[in-house]
Amino acid sequence: MTAAENVCYTLINVPMDSEPPSEISLKNDLKGDVKLKTEALKKVIIMILNGEKLPGLLMTIIRFVLPLQDHTIKKLLLVFWEIVPKTTPDGRLLQEMILVCDAYRKDLQHPNEFIRGSTLRFLCKLKEAELLEPLMPAIRACLEHRHSYVRRNAVLAIYTIYRNFEHLIPDAPELIHDFLVNEKDASCKRNAFMMLIHADQDRALDYLSTCIDQVQTFGDILQLVIVELIYKVCHANPSERARFIRCIYNLLQSSSPAVKYEAAGTLVTLSSAPTAIKAAAQCYIDLIIKESDNNVKLIVLDRLIELKEHPSHERVLQDLVMDILRVLSTPDLEVRKKTLQLALDLVSSRNVEELVIVLKKEVIKTNNVTEHEDTDKYRQLLVRTLHSCSVRFPDMAGNVIPVLMEFLSDNNEAAAADVLEFVREAIQRFDNLRPLIVEKMLEVFHAIKSVKIYRGALWILGEYCSTKEDIQSVMTEVRRSLGEIPIVESEIKKEAGELKTEEEVSVGPAQKLVTEMGTYATQSALSSSRPAKKEEDRPPLRGFLLDGDFFVAASLATTLTKIALRYVSLVQEKKKQNSFNAEAMLLMATILHLGKSSLPKKPITDDDVDRISLCLKVLSECSPLMNDIFNKECRQSLSHMLSAKLEEEKLSQKKESEKRNVTVQPDDPISFMQLTAKNEMSSKEDQFQLSLLAAMGNTQRKEAADPLASKLNKVVTQLTGFSDPVYAEAYVHVNQYDIVLDVLVVNQTSDTLQNCTLELATLGDLKLVEKPSPLTLAPHDFANIKANVKVASTENGIIFGNVVYDVSGAASDRNCVVLSDIHIDIMDYIQPASCTDAEFRQMWAEFEWENKVTVNTNIIDLNEYLQHILKSTNMKCLTPEKALSGYCGFMAANLYARSIFGEDALANVSIEKPIHLGPEAPVTGHIRIRAKSQGMALSLGDKINLSQKKPSL
Repeated sequence: MTAAENVCYTLINVPMDSEPPSEISLKNDLKGDVKLKTEALKKVIIMILNGEKLPGLLMTIIRFVLPLQDHTIKKLLLVFWEIVPKTTPDGRLLQEMILVCDAYRKDLQHPNEFIRGSTLRFLCKLKEAELLEPLMPAIRACLEHRHSYVRRNAVLAIYTIYRNFEHLIPDAPELIHDFLVNEKDASCKRNAFMMLIHADQDRALDYLSTCIDQVQTFGDILQLVIVELIYKVCHANPSERARFIRCIYNLLQSSSPAVKYEAAGTLVTLSSAPTAIKAAAQCYIDLIIKESDNNVKLIVLDRLIELKEHPSHERVLQDLVMDILRVLSTPDLEVRKKTLQLALDLVSSRNVEELVIVLKKEVIKTNNVTEHEDTDKYRQLLVRTLHSCSVRFPDMAGNVIPVLMEFLSDNNEAAAADVLEFVREAIQRFDNLRPLIVEKMLEVFHAIKSVKIYRGALWILGEYCSTKEDIQSVMTEVRRSLGEIPIVESEIKKEAGELKTEEEVSVGPAQKLVTEMGTYATQSALSSSRPAKKEEDRPPLRGFLLDGDFFVAASLATTLTKIALRYVSLVQEKKKQNSFNAEAMLLMATILHLGKSSLPKKPITDDDVDRISLCLKVLSECSPLMNDIFNKECRQSLSHMLSAKLEEEKLSQKKESEKRNVTVQPDDPISFMQLTAKNEMSSKEDQFQLSLLAAMGNTQRKEAADPLASKLNKVVTQLTGFSDPVYAEAYVHVNQYDIVLDVLVVNQTSDTLQNCTLELATLGDLKLVEKPSPLTLAPHDFANIKANVKVASTENGIIFGNVVYDVSGAASDRNCVVLSDIHIDIMDYIQPASCTDAEFRQMWAEFEWENKVTVNTNIIDLNEYLQHILKSTNMKCLTPEKALSGYCGFMAANLYARSIFGEDALANVSIEKPIHLGPEAPVTGHIRIRAKSQGMALSLGDKINLSQKKPSL
């Protein structure tokens, strides 16, 4: 859409589909009062935009509308003169335009600065040199006007005229240079300097050299242009770097965030010296801290991460880790997450101690703030970061563990689970820390509120308590957490005792209950609902058991068995051995008794009964084989698991470092700067040009060698048939949050098609931004129409519509050609992502939409099918490669992806190779997809269904 169309749609409030008025009625209205003239002029503009010519109205507008001084009419006339045909069919300028030219010469000398400035802006859009030539003296005179609005628009007008018709003002660069030297207004200087950059770069450099020491005092809009000039000059001629790099250093101290950002980016491209990289990184960090917009913080953080990816810059950034951690004061979770990851990548043995101190303070802060929805997630991030630091730098584990152990009693189960996982790994790897960890674990054991964390803590205590005192302490804590035993009798007595103290009169007759032990218990009708106020006084383990969670009882039985067997090997006195074993067996027996009674909310499961019974039998026999299984094999299994995990982490780190390292092959050519041609020096892309292309929605990839050939890399979508009167085809450019349709429309008839309009509609979470404007197509003519569609979520979208037009001179209704549908592929918005197993399981439980896809493929190999699915869905396999290696006839793998809109997609692949059908039998099974939204789950399922089969060659 042109500037004229934009203006007219905002300025003109005439319905586009209203019946067009006749030329005679328009003439009459244009001769009426100001209101009638205004409305008539709006209608004329709309009709011309729709393809009408209306040559008979030109003189009427010149006579009756052009002389008026009304501001609204002046605005409309600027639009009208931009779009009206100004030449005859043979290309000569209309005679009437001389009158128009004279009117605009008067407007250029008008005392009102708005009329002068808007007229100068209009002249930038004129493409007729004959119209501009008589106006040149008046345009030059505007450079000396007292008002800056007129002067800056005069500079733009001179620049446009010089670029299009250099012969009209050949001395423009010299004129603007003299203007720039004497000008004081920042916006005027910026426009003038911008013109010199593009028209005469040497003059621009001469001016910059004269005022390079005063650059810091300039306005930000001029500073931005100076940064761009230095960038382009230094890339084109590297020998100029020493001349201007000091200026870039000074601009890092600018008061404008935009100038600082561009100056830092320019400095990094101009110099790889450590001082330059440090100055740029420090500037980026200051921007992140001072800017309030989270989007700005994330963009600048990405620039820091790009700096870190360069091997020679990483060492410089390591010295700035503590400055980077200042960003953690931002409340946004995404910013904190990126900051912690960046700090973790940069940490070294020189600064790890300072990093740990800061993270410990942040962890303590999360305890003291009021609960926020992101506080728990932030605490979890801090715990994981400390975990990674302790694994990479074992000396730090002793400082970290005491702080983190306090969080085992936290209400947030996710953070406590991460702490528990860290503690388990630390106690296995660091023998010297085991006494400290066991001591802290016993301190916080009674305060643990989550049953899952309680089970893990029980396992750690049972596995690593190796002294007689620690074992006794564990037994004491378990008895304290279990409360009075036997549990069944104490609970019945407790309820009966509580009912006696109640002053309420019991309703209904009392009934006699027979307990598991054969004794009688009396209960009134009110006793069936136990008082809720007393449940809070129950010890934690007793509460878990009465709630029906007997899995923790099975864990307790295993723990008691381990410590009892270890106690027997440590203590020589037979009496003490028997006493300890008897106590452990009593606890197991009373839990079994409770599970069989009617007191818990849910009865004990058969698996838990079997486990507890097995532990009872092991303690009664105390055989050496069972002792080895309980006290040696479990720890060896954990050791193997941690070793495999550590090896996998080292392998992934090695791959990352290999990616970053620049490998030079033996026969690669060596480039010497002094011997390289100027056009070969641009080793990096022009950052300003790339940002401009991105803003314009150009999806040209960096690796595309020829910008003109970028369209050839895309598949054209045919919208109509070759035999239709109007042929249409489209290139679909998918940007991050919008889709640009570049539609070619061809008139295949011998008639002139008027009001040819592309009408589009969308299905799914797509939204058409603006209606494409109508156009007129000559016989066998063609035109390109662009349409923008906004995307709001990752769902399969469909764009459909038609082309409607009128045939010139025909009296029939409007003609219509229906277009084929354009299907938008969601794969353009899905990216592979990573998450932990715990996060995957949590999301799998939370997401409510599931789509089950049956495997229907011609692929006969399990691993090949998995790789085919990963490639066609842009998902990442979370299951380790070692778990998928080998061949056993079946395979299960978890996949994860995340859309650019922040939507998560999970998939579980369960496939098998039916051996009984022969070696050539295809893979069978199911793929279950889960997502938060129904559209995401269905769209991903459709994509898998469409791409399951491998295309035959």
